[in-house]
Amino acid sequence: MVKKIAITNEIRKLRFFANEMTQQQLAESVGVSRQTIMAIEAGKYSPSLELAFRIAEVFNVKINEVFDYEGKGDR
Repeated sequence: MVKKIAITNEIRKLRFFANEMTQQQLAESVGVSRQTIMAIEAGKYSPSLELAFRIAEVFNVKINEVFDYEGKGDR
């Protein structure tokens, strides 16, 4: 049985430090809906790898500065 990995993110903090960017502004920058950004921030939806990289690119940071996951050493 494969253990489910909990993915966490720093999107809210990154938006705050990016001149309080709104969810709508981020959504438009990466080509998704505001609801998608809301769900990702809340941990209710895990983005595709492509979307995760686009989000990191908006903030000019590496992907691991946006997303992290629990269970890293549990293989």
